[in-house]
Amino acid sequence: VVQPHHIFGVHKGVTNNLCFSDEKTVIYPSGNNCVLYNINEKQQKIIPGTERSQGTKAMAISPNRRYLAVSETGDKGTITVYDLKHEQHQKKKVLSAGDFPTQEFVSLAFSPDSKYLIGQSGAPDWTLYYWMWEKHKVMASVKTSITTSPVYQVSFNPQNNTQICVSGRGVFKLFHYAEGALKQSNSQKLDVGNVLSHAWLSDKQVILGTETGRLLMMEGGDLRCEMSVAPKPTTRDSHRSQKKHVDEPVSDALYRISAIATYVKGFACATGPGTVCLFEKTEGKERYRKTRVIRIPQDQCSNDPSNAEQQEIATLCFSPSEEILIASTDRGQLYSFTLSSAEMSKEELVHFELLSHSFHSGPITGLSICIRKPLVATCSLDRSVRIWNYETNDLELYKEFNEEAYSIALHPSGLYVLVGFSDKLLLMNLLIDDIQTFREFNVHKCREVAFSHGGHMFAAANGNVIHLFSTTTFENTQTLQGHRGKVRAIEWSKDDSRLVSCGMDGAVYEWNTLTSKRESDSVLKSCSYTGVTLSPDSKTVFAVGTDCTLKEITDSQILREMQSHGVPYTNVVMSRSGRMLFAGTSTGTIRAIKYPLPVQKDWVEYQAHAAPVTKV
Repeated sequence: VVQPHHIFGVHKGVTNNLCFSDEKTVIYPSGNNCVLYNINEKQQKIIPGTERSQGTKAMAISPNRRYLAVSETGDKGTITVYDLKHEQHQKKKVLSAGDFPTQEFVSLAFSPDSKYLIGQSGAPDWTLYYWMWEKHKVMASVKTSITTSPVYQVSFNPQNNTQICVSGRGVFKLFHYAEGALKQSNSQKLDVGNVLSHAWLSDKQVILGTETGRLLMMEGGDLRCEMSVAPKPTTRDSHRSQKKHVDEPVSDALYRISAIATYVKGFACATGPGTVCLFEKTEGKERYRKTRVIRIPQDQCSNDPSNAEQQEIATLCFSPSEEILIASTDRGQLYSFTLSSAEMSKEELVHFELLSHSFHSGPITGLSICIRKPLVATCSLDRSVRIWNYETNDLELYKEFNEEAYSIALHPSGLYVLVGFSDKLLLMNLLIDDIQTFREFNVHKCREVAFSHGGHMFAAANGNVIHLFSTTTFENTQTLQGHRGKVRAIEWSKDDSRLVSCGMDGAVYEWNTLTSKRESDSVLKSCSYTGVTLSPDSKTVFAVGTDCTLKEITDSQILREMQSHGVPYTNVVMSRSGRMLFAGTSTGTIRAIKYPLPVQKDWVEYQAHAAPVTKV
């Protein structure tokens, strides 16, 4: 049995992907799981996603903070409600649209008493469903929009189980539930524009945030007040704009109000890249005045520190006591701000802090561990290299480069790292506070790289060729040629005397690293191999690829083929005991398979990612 220990990263693109379950615990989606993160103890509890799920689409927490609703896409969209008070976070109910072919629910909300749940389906039907969720009963449904006008958010009136607000592109509708039906209660005469977010200020007032930086205060469906978060042009600005060319307009899109959250004093709203404004109630004509600006700080580990400030805020949320404001961004980062510290400070401009540490914002292309230290090295298309500590669950080192990183290998000592880029392979020192290059190798588009177990050599793949280098002299000691397609995986034997490789040409080769001769081969042109590993005694090779099987190969012969039942395996590794294989799949799951391989389908499948597993 394998237990999830810790997850580094946030699944971005999920509606309302950050909330508090209590004062010290925040919930966010990560891969195909939901993480309950204790911000004081820095510990995680993990709720795995459901089987055959293709990823999380939206989340909602009940007002009593007992239940968590998670919508997942798949053959049909489903909503799973979890009981957070139960020690195992028991699954309470799984809801769907019944006989209607709804593929996803893009926004969810619980009623004030937590007994009802609404779910907004996506394109093309845009139907709102109203459940008495504990009885699994659809009370009513209504079409809320047309195909060309997406709905982004739905919510309940905080004081009324029967009143619902729906907003989106050109959409602001209020619905009332009565006599088994949802009926629109406002006539939308006002052109609200593209409404990205909304929140209830009271049981009568709703505030809308638009793409162009307008805040519209609605009461009973009518506009009561309008504010703009875009700065008012000064005389100097107007002269400057007159001098500008016609094709260089000042864009209101810089002030997109992508998220709003209310608290007892007023509300917080995202007002463009990396910026949140706090508004408080006033007695005057303005009704609300801006009291503070909170910004995402610069990232000093980045080549362009100001780049972090350009992130768009996706979700805002206040803690139950309203002492902490947390935010998630479109690049999968989490930030927090303590409001009590802001009250002590008289400064109008203050900054967020990272909730734990920064995460990758793009697909992870390489992953490596070492024998001497509890470290995991990762590289990504976000151009960063990160060194994680899996004992302390901390990010130890992080560096951003000018180009995407495709592969990574940690030296067994944990003191060096190899990183493959499009035009070079870099050998770098891991210092206390920096990752510093000290050798460059002319290996282009290096997608696979691995140190030998002794650390005295490393192998680097370039297309269909594998180069062996000495770690002490840095010489290219051998070149292994034979593959006719790109090499997709390489693995050293325990004594470093042999190297196994597999490629897109359907070949699995075993090489002698002293003579560079091919000692055995297995070629199956109908399969494009993606992963390979060796048994501890190095006598058996295991390979996976596009033909949905796990192959056991000895002396160039395929001894066993184990079907994966229609799901392609992407990677495979063997445990040090030699009694268990772990295979990553194209659906993002990890399968634990006993060895010797069973005759029948016999494995335990774990939910991991919402995309194909790239490395194990």
